[in-house]
Amino acid sequence: MSASWLVVIDPQTIFASPDSAWGSPFFGDAIVRIRELAASFGENVIVTRWMPTGDRDTAWGDYFAEWPFADRPPSDPLFDLVPEARDLSPHPTVDLPAFGKWGAQLEAIVGRGAHVVLAGVSTDCCVLSTALAAADAGAHVTIAADACAGSTAENHAAALHVMSLYPPQLRVRDTATVLAAR
Repeated sequence: MSASWLVVIDPQTIFASPDSAWGSPFFGDAIVRIRELAASFGENVIVTRWMPTGDRDTAWGDYFAEWPFADRPPSDPLFDLVPEARDLSPHPTVDLPAFGKWGAQLEAIVGRGAHVVLAGVSTDCCVLSTALAAADAGAHVTIAADACAGSTAENHAAALHVMSLYPPQLRVRDTATVLAAR
């Protein structure tokens, strides 16, 4: 197995700001733990960003009709990384117009069958989507549960429960356990 990587999912203003319809009230606690993890992983940190797609001929058209506040150009400051996340990685961000960030681009960086630790937001959407796709692709996935922020406490717990049903491909741990295993 290749070196372990930390993948920080979407630490963006749209998911962190209390003024955003998608802002997680738990983001502030999660970013503290994300920074702890990033310090331990050094250069093996990748940060992702969710970017809106211009495709309105698919279900994304319905999605943006339901969430018009997010239907903005990718250059909008709403999609910027939060200040606490801007220095987490020496690598360019992986920007995708999809919930799940796992794919050829991410796998090319971390390697096939790599061990990835996932942290970020939202546990019940982009983290979950990334974790399942990574596991399907053969990655060894650890979810740093307390370094993730859900849309609600209940949704966060539900997503962690679902991911805990996939061992040994997916393991749910806390930050202290992840750090102790390094």
